[in-house]
Amino acid sequence: MIKTATIVIALVTGSASAFAPTGLNRINTRLYADVVAEAADVVIEDEPAEVEAEVEVIPEPVSKVLVEGVFCNGYVGGEGPEPIPFTLSTTSGNWDPAGFAERAPEWVPWFREAELKHGRAAMLATVGMVVPEFVRMPGDQFSFENVPYVINAHDMLPDSMSQIFLWISLLEACTFAALANMNNWNRMPGDFSFDPLGIYPQSEENQREMQLAELKNGRLAMIAIGGMVAGAMITGEHFPYLV
Repeated sequence: MIKTATIVIALVTGSASAFAPTGLNRINTRLYADVVAEAADVVIEDEPAEVEAEVEVIPEPVSKVLVEGVFCNGYVGGEGPEPIPFTLSTTSGNWDPAGFAERAPEWVPWFREAELKHGRAAMLATVGMVVPEFVRMPGDQFSFENVPYVINAHDMLPDSMSQIFLWISLLEACTFAALANMNNWNRMPGDFSFDPLGIYPQSEENQREMQLAELKNGRLAMIAIGGMVAGAMITGEHFPYLV
């Protein structure tokens, strides 16, 4: 009986051990719990956000020659009070009968630039019509015998006229850059910073006075050169072109 009981116990124990997991496959859950706890204690710091580099913003150039709400940007020449005959206006103050300043305000600096340029050319032209009546440059081609009348110099001296045209074109080309950027910078119309004698005043009041004098003389010279050329052609006489 004892042998039989021993054999039965041995068989039951062996069969039960067959269903038990081996030691190699056991997992120590305590070990994993410790790892999880340690990982929970670790504080993950957020990486600092990248600071965007400050980009220097260069403001667009502001025009100092375009003034809103002011007649002709406040340029000289509209003060008056010279009377304007044969018109509905009683004064020359802000005189713009064609409405150019109102219809095209962005072109006002160019209008003034053109007026000043034509006025300066006309002032030189009037001097060129009068002075050669009394004084001539050295050279037979410029003598009074070869060119008795100044108005005929254009036809009598074609080579000289070509040189004049060349130099005028060169000077005009030098102004293209200034004209292209006129409305973008603080350059005033007609101002090329050319003052070799240093006669331009320092105070704003005296500057406006000189600008007004140049503008008025230029306007007068544009009318005068037209009258001088017409008088010389019609009368065929020397200055002052009287019959």
